[in-house]
Amino acid sequence: METQIKKEYSTDSKVAEQAPAELNYQAQKMGKQVSDFLAELPEKINKFYQEYKLPILSFALLVATIISLKIVLGIVGAVNGIPLVKPFFQLIGMCYTFWFISRYLLKNSTRKELAAELDVAKKQVVGKTALESSI
Repeated sequence: METQIKKEYSTDSKVAEQAPAELNYQAQKMGKQVSDFLAELPEKINKFYQEYKLPILSFALLVATIISLKIVLGIVGAVNGIPLVKPFFQLIGMCYTFWFISRYLLKNSTRKELAAELDVAKKQVVGKTALESSI
C-alpha cells in the first residue's frame, strides 16, 4: 500500500511539475495571439473604414445633426423662458414676414426679381447645369 501511495505521489509531483510549464506555454501562446491581434488591429480598422466609409460618415453626420438639434432646441427653450423675449421674437418674425410679402410677393415685377435672385443663388451653390455646360 505504501508503494502505491509513493507511486501516486510521484505521479502527482510529475504532473505538478509539468503544470507550471504547461501554464507557461499556454500563457506565451495566448500572449502571442494577443500581440498578433493588436499588431494587425490598425490595418483591420483601416480596411473596415475604407470598406464602410459612406455608411460610417452618414451615421456620424446623423448623430452630429441630432446632437446639434438637441443643443439648439435647448438654447431656444432657455431663451423662450425669459419673460418678454418670446413675444419680442414673434413680433420680429411677423414684421419680417410682412416686409417680405410687401417687398417681393405683391407685384409681378418684384416676384420676377426674387426668382432671378433665387436662380443666381442656386447657380452659385450647384454650379453650371449639364445643359449649360454642353452649350
